Amino acid sequence: MPARSRRGQKSAGPGPIVPAQSIAGRSLTIVVAIMSFLACLTLGAVSLVRDASLDWQSDIVREITIQVRPVEGVDTDAEAAKASAIATAVPGVASARALSSWENAQLLEPWLGSGLDMSDLPIPRLIVVELSDPDGVDLAALSAQLQQGVKGASLDDHRSWTDRLKTMANATVIIGFSILALVFVATVLSVVFATRGAMASNRDIVAVLHYVGAEASFTAREFQRHFLLLGLKGGLCGAAGATILFAVLSFFIGRSVATPEGDQVSALFGRFAIGPTGYLGALAIAILIAIMTAITSRLTVYRHLASIE
Repeated sequence: MPARSRRGQKSAGPGPIVPAQSIAGRSLTIVVAIMSFLACLTLGAVSLVRDASLDWQSDIVREITIQVRPVEGVDTDAEAAKASAIATAVPGVASARALSSWENAQLLEPWLGSGLDMSDLPIPRLIVVELSDPDGVDLAALSAQLQQGVKGASLDDHRSWTDRLKTMANATVIIGFSILALVFVATVLSVVFATRGAMASNRDIVAVLHYVGAEASFTAREFQRHFLLLGLKGGLCGAAGATILFAVLSFFIGRSVATPEGDQVSALFGRFAIGPTGYLGALAIAILIAIMTAITSRLTVYRHLASIE
């Protein structure tokens, strides 16, 4: 045999136990990419809802409302001015402003309609109080001062709405993480079946290596390396797809802020941007899926080798 031919055979080296390109490998890459895409979408949605809920809670906590109900023989406007003065003097209160008659009418338009003469209706006067330091305001003391000094006054600190928002946000986060857990379980099962398929197609090679004394760690390491690269490729593709989708949605929603639809979305989800935390979370999910893929394949190989001993 010519020397050139012998050198070529020597440099070629042994091929990998698991083929780098196979139908099972391509199918698993697509499955992992889809799972990663769904997981990143879920994480982004949970992040949006959580951030929007925190913004809502911050807005609600920084604003309280004083209601002055009409009392027979009492000047409601004077009582409203007195309530505003009492609230303004409280430490931690930035401002207190009584809504005008036309602002009250606008608030009642969805129920009573427009064009009605509301001067004869016993409509309470509302006072919007902005808080500069919500934690530093003694709401119980303020409520007691209003009840003693202002006739027909009551304080609404919106605690019921805040509690409902917290409950909704917590439930959304729990549901989101439950979906993430299901996606990870589905990914692990997909890797198990793909690893078994790869081992079935290479059963003779694995058996020969096992019987000639190859350590189980060597065989498992070959499968682990193959599926780690496969999982990392699929995970990054899925994470990139989800990131691009959120970036495109954020761009188009940002351009439609002035429209009624855009304002409605902004009211619900803020700027509709997941921020750096969301993008880092998507990258972390892709890496986590790749690690799970590698570990699952390694454990599956060890179990298979234990079964043929």
